[in-house]
Amino acid sequence: MLSRRLPEGAVPKLDRPGPLRERVHEALLDLIATRALGPGQHLVEGELAGHLGVSRQPVREALQRLSTEGWVELRPAQGAFVRRPTEEEAGQLCTVRTLLEAEAARLAAGHADPAGVAELERLCEQGERAVRDGEAETALALDAAFHTKVTELAGNAVLAALTAQVGRRVRWYAAPVARRRGPRSWAEHRELTAAIAAGDETRAAAVMRAHTERARRMYVEREGGDA
Repeated sequence: MLSRRLPEGAVPKLDRPGPLRERVHEALLDLIATRALGPGQHLVEGELAGHLGVSRQPVREALQRLSTEGWVELRPAQGAFVRRPTEEEAGQLCTVRTLLEAEAARLAAGHADPAGVAELERLCEQGERAVRDGEAETALALDAAFHTKVTELAGNAVLAALTAQVGRRVRWYAAPVARRRGPRSWAEHRELTAAIAAGDETRAAAVMRAHTERARRMYVEREGGDA
C-alpha cells in the first residue's frame, strides 16, 4: 500500500486557505521530485487524498496536471504512475542545467555582497556537517539550498526561475547520485564560494561548469552500470 512506502512525516496535512489545487499539486510534485514517491510507483487517488487530508477531486486534478508536465504517466484502466526518467532526458536536462548555473555563478561573482557570501559559507558548513553525520537527506536539501542561493545572488529573476525549474527535475533524476557525492561535492561548493567571494566571474563559471558536469557523468556511469 502507498501508506507503507512513504517516509514518516513526509506528507504534511494541507491548510485549507488558498487555492487548494495548487497546494495539492505542489505537495505531490515535491514528493515525486524528492523520490518519496519513487519512479514507477502507483499513485492511488484515495490514498493520496487521505495522506493530504483533502478530497479526491484536487488530487485527480493535480495528477492530470503532473501528467501534462511530464512527472506522472496516466495509463488507461490502470491509473496514475510516477514516470521513470530516461537517460536521454537526464542528459539533456543536465546540459541545460550546466549552461544556466554556470551563468548564474558568473553573475553571482559580480553581484554578491558579504552577507551573500557568508550565507554560502554557512550552507557549506552545514552541508559538510550533515555528510560527516551521515545525514544524506539533510545534505541533499542543503545542496539544493546552496545552488538556489547562488542563483539568487546572480540578481536575475528570469534566470532564477528557469534554473529552479530545471534544477528540480535534474535532482529528481540524479538524487541517487547526489546522495553519494558527499565530501567532494562540498569541497567543490567551497571552491565556488571562494571564487564568488573574490569576484572572479570567469573562475566561478568554470567551477560551476565542472561541478555540474561531474554530477552528469556520475549519473550516466551509474545508469550504465545498472543496465
